[in-house]
Formats: sequence, C-alpha cells, structure tokens
Amino acid sequence: MSSGTITIGTRASKLALWQAEHIAGELRRHHPSLAVVLKKMTTKGDKILDAPLAKIGGKGLFTKELEQAMLAGEIDLAVHSLKDMPTELPAGLVIGAITERLDAGDAFVSNRYGAIEELPAGAAVGTSSLRRRAQILAVRPDLTLRDLRGNVNTRLEKLDAGEFDAVVLAAAGLRRLGLGDRIRSVLPRAMMLPAVGQGALAIECRAGDTEILAAIDFLRDANMTAAAAAERAFLSRVEGGCQIPVGVYAEMGEGNMLHVDAMIASVDGMRVCRSRASGRAEQAAQIGVSLAEELLDAGGREILKEIGIIV
Repeated sequence: MSSGTITIGTRASKLALWQAEHIAGELRRHHPSLAVVLKKMTTKGDKILDAPLAKIGGKGLFTKELEQAMLAGEIDLAVHSLKDMPTELPAGLVIGAITERLDAGDAFVSNRYGAIEELPAGAAVGTSSLRRRAQILAVRPDLTLRDLRGNVNTRLEKLDAGEFDAVVLAAAGLRRLGLGDRIRSVLPRAMMLPAVGQGALAIECRAGDTEILAAIDFLRDANMTAAAAAERAFLSRVEGGCQIPVGVYAEMGEGNMLHVDAMIASVDGMRVCRSRASGRAEQAAQIGVSLAEELLDAGGREILKEIGIIV
C-alpha cells in the first residue's frame, strides 16, 4: 500500500514499545507516504505478575488480546517477540514477516560475578523460564533458582536491590533497550539452548489482508524464516508453549543447509535429552519434526509426561 494508515497494536512495556516503534520506523522509511500509528494494549501476561508463567497456563499469554483486536479490525498488525508466539495461531491470522535475528543468546547479568561458573554454591539466580531453570541446574545443581517476573527494567531493579545474585534474560531484549552493558556474559549454546525464535521479531496480521502483507514483505528475512520453521515445527510436535523445559536453535549454514540443535530436559535439570540434525532449508519443518521425534523417543516423552504433557 502506497498510502493510508497502518495501526500497529503493541504491549505497553518498554521492550514491546521499542519493537513496535522499530517496525513503525522501518515502514515509514520504506513507504514514505504511509501513516503509521501505535495502539497500546495490555495482555494477560502483563496483568498477572505475582505468579510464575508456568502456573498461569495457556498459550498466547502475551498475544491473545492483540490478536482479538486484529480480528476485530481495531489494529492492522502486531509486533511480537517471536519467542512469545504460540505455534498455532487463531484462524484468520498469519505471521506475515519474521525479521533477522538480533541475538538468540541468554544473558548472564550480575553485579558481583562475571559468569555462571563464578557463582558460589547456593547463590540465588532469578528466572521465570522452566527452559532456563532446567539448563542452569543441569550444569550448576548447587544454585538456588527463584522465580523472577516483570519487564526487563523491573527484573534489573530486583537484581540491583539485592534480591538475587544473578538473573538470566534474553540478550536481544537488553541490547534493544540499550542495556547491553549489563550483560556480563552470554551463556554458550552448549550450555543453554534458547527459546524458539528468540532474538527475532514476528509481524502478525490478518491472513486475507493482501495490502498489509505486501507492505511488510520487505521485513522478511529468508534465513530466519527457514530457521523459525524448523524451530516452531519442533515445538509444535512436543506440544510446547513457552513454559516447558525445551530449547531449540536453528541456523543456516553453507550450501543452503539448515542446522538444528534441540533439547528436552526435566525441570530439575537431572535429565537432558539433546541432539542435532541438518538438512536442506526447504525441509525445515520436516527437520524440526524429525528431531522432536528423536528426542521424544530418547526419553523426552517420559520427561514431558511427568509435567503433565502427553505427546
């Protein structure tokens, strides 16, 4: 669309606003005659801050209200962290574009220690993610893992107030907010596989809105789109919302080959099923599903059954 107005729905947190403003700026640059406006909204995940995400339950904690507004025609698109998006979208909605990944890593943030290896036994580490909890405990079972909710700034404030010895946050979110200097180290993928799509943005819109789809097509990154197809297919096969101890990372290599690492872990980190697969980018979804089947058969099915997920 060469002119008109696009309304972007966004959560009101600083990171969500940064992401929406970033996409709005790209749209204005690419379509100079287009008016782009933001509409701030609140999701269930924003309202409930006194309970761990895993106990709130349900998929789409940070997306449902935005999706309802899209279907009602109140907004034209929504900008999400891809890692917050359920693998199944409501009928009538699609991911119209996935951006280039900024940084898939998980950042170790501490005011006293430079790396997770330096933490003393019993140190308190804050995270609301079962995926992070399981992988940290797999290498440091002597640490005390405690729930940490709130937006990025709130989590850092709790660290600074001395409630934790360290916290683990998405590196991309810190960098986007200009807080990259708080990162003491990025946990290596050999230790910590990221959440599905971590570090990339997803632009969601109505499936039949051809003008909007055409307008955002320039934002689509082909390599990340292939990686996301593998990662999301893996997660879908293991019945994963954002709150099961599952990590997966796919990246494009030479010769159009896609390489995928994935793991399923028990919440206490005592059992970790992990493997790797490669294949042509065109087979991204099949690679993800095959890797999921391999890990489920290698013990992942029993692990998930223990936390109430039947695969």
